[in-house]
Amino acid sequence: MRDGINIARLGVPAIALVTEEFWAQGEFIARSLGMEGVPRVRLPHPVAGTGRANLRKVAEQIAPAVFEALAAQRPADGEETTNV
Repeated sequence: MRDGINIARLGVPAIALVTEEFWAQGEFIARSLGMEGVPRVRLPHPVAGTGRANLRKVAEQIAPAVFEALAAQRPADGEETTNV
């Protein structure tokens, strides 16, 4: 969650990927840092160490939500963007 917040503060479209186990903590961190608007996508827990096939399955499941969240952050025509 903190990585997503730090990237968003730079003006770069960001999404926090948070597992179910840490969802409430992610919400708390976002609220405490005043960054509730950073989109989060929920992943099953655990993801790490579950094997390549499972990582592919999870990625395929969450990809639409990730793309949707990124598209929602696109700047309007003529709006300035930050290059990092």
